[in-house]
Amino acid sequence: MGSLVIYTNRTKTRRAAMYGEGVKALPFSGIRILRNFCKLFTQLIMTIVLVRETKYFSFNDLENILIEFSASILAKSDEIEIAWDVSRNCISKLGFDDCVIYYVNDERTHLIQKAAYGPKNPKNYEIHQPLDIELGTGISGNVVLSGVGEIISDTSEDGRYIEDEDNRLSEIAIPIKIGATVIGVIDCEHHERDYFTSQHFKVLSAIASIVAIKINGLRNERENMEKEKQLIKAEKEMLALKAVALRSQMSPHFVFNSLNAIQHFVTTNDKVNTLKYFSIFSKLIRYYLMNFEVEEIGLQTEINMLDWYFKLQQLRYEDKFQFTIHTKELGDLDQVKIPSLILPILMERVVEAAISEDKLGKIDLYLSQQTNLVNIIIKHNISAELSSKWDDNAYVQWMEHIELFNRLKYNELGKPIRIKNTLSSSQSIIELTIPIIE
Repeated sequence: MGSLVIYTNRTKTRRAAMYGEGVKALPFSGIRILRNFCKLFTQLIMTIVLVRETKYFSFNDLENILIEFSASILAKSDEIEIAWDVSRNCISKLGFDDCVIYYVNDERTHLIQKAAYGPKNPKNYEIHQPLDIELGTGISGNVVLSGVGEIISDTSEDGRYIEDEDNRLSEIAIPIKIGATVIGVIDCEHHERDYFTSQHFKVLSAIASIVAIKINGLRNERENMEKEKQLIKAEKEMLALKAVALRSQMSPHFVFNSLNAIQHFVTTNDKVNTLKYFSIFSKLIRYYLMNFEVEEIGLQTEINMLDWYFKLQQLRYEDKFQFTIHTKELGDLDQVKIPSLILPILMERVVEAAISEDKLGKIDLYLSQQTNLVNIIIKHNISAELSSKWDDNAYVQWMEHIELFNRLKYNELGKPIRIKNTLSSSQSIIELTIPIIE
């Protein structure tokens, strides 16, 4: 028989019964002897009953209980399964009247009953009239806010007590914590006053810790799986984006017109332009094939690509536009790395917008460098044919590519690619900020 922890107002009587304290020598009167014997016998029976009902576990008992709880909890693969397992075992192994497991909702505003064993669980894995408790309300709701478990010896004297299926006189509420964050509560009740002991508190606290470790592991595993899925999705989207970039620069229409223009120089025996433009075309093809799979590229290489691309487009459109690339405010171009595929997709739309039947198109690129950013301003005229209907929607697809780049990588780094398009009746000014990759 274990020791007895006394929480009621009958302390002196029980201690007298157990240890003989306060028992005076019996008089010789038979009546008084019989009376005191009956009283002592009654107290002894009461003590035996109380000791049996308010059980203190031995070390071996505790060890077995915690081993069984641990093995059972760690075998579960779902947070709800864990809740049901704990609630059932609290009844069968610890002898409580009722056990409810609450989890804090995602918004951290309420406790939600996820499992219960006792009167609230008439059928398997079903809760009769489950409660949602606002944080700060009731004993369990206060435990979430304080992060400290509580034993309520007499719920009738605690105004926070929320009666559920039945009015029980003892309650114990233990927080389930991951780090400093309370994610749930183990809440148990008993019909007797002063039922729960400090040992119950320690046992349930240990169980709550095991639950927290398992749930934390499940959540980390779920988070890692979600990250892996997002990574696979991002890789697919990046490949699709690269394919779009390659198609935009190496479209059959562009390749055909470039080769057709070179063929014109060949048939007219213009060897200088034939060699010049064939060299540019081969360099551009080589650039696209070599950099199709890279995620970053040297700024000097990108400027060279723009120069080649504009020159081929001039050939294609028979010099209907001029272009200038201003790089005076840049540092060592060979050392500056920027995300690939950003500029090539945009330049096709810029050229198409600048081509005009009635006047010479003009494109100006201004590149400057800050500490960890490259600023690019693109100024180009808008043809008369497009001026009445040209708006930001002309760049929607390109802007979607920028958003994809940011979502996949640059938002995480805290250096997103930024764009601003200012439009007038005859000119578009695109301001682009690109992070330098270190």
